[in-house]
Amino acid sequence: MAKIFDVPADDLISRLSEQLKKDKKINPPQWSYFVKTGTHAEKMPQNKDWWYTRCASLVRKVYLHGPIGISDLKSYYGGRKRIGYNLDHHKDAGGAIIRKALQQLESAGYIDKKNNGRMISNDGMKRVDRLATDIFKEVCKDNENLQRYA
Repeated sequence: MAKIFDVPADDLISRLSEQLKKDKKINPPQWSYFVKTGTHAEKMPQNKDWWYTRCASLVRKVYLHGPIGISDLKSYYGGRKRIGYNLDHHKDAGGAIIRKALQQLESAGYIDKKNNGRMISNDGMKRVDRLATDIFKEVCKDNENLQRYA
């Protein structure tokens, strides 16, 4: 059985976001259609389904680095902001987006809240590992076809 470490992150996040769209417990809040992701961002996200992508990315981050707190996640999703003529400074991402997404993921059963931060739940680990196994099988099958015809 393949783990999350064995598959490319972008494939896993895109597949997991599609899976989260089908889940009825995860819905973008009303304010998510016109909000920026942090003070470092100039515009709001251009992708209409950015909420599901962020939730999938959060599941992956919590799987890899858990137990993890919101302040660490704010730092991960932050970015550089230009301040006048000075050098760029790091600014954290918005906390409300991360907090609300984690709450929805907790209600969906992907994440558990512990004393020292958020961790991936057993059910969430099973779902993500199953998805990683499917992606790994597809990648291996594609590589075999490429090697056969090369």
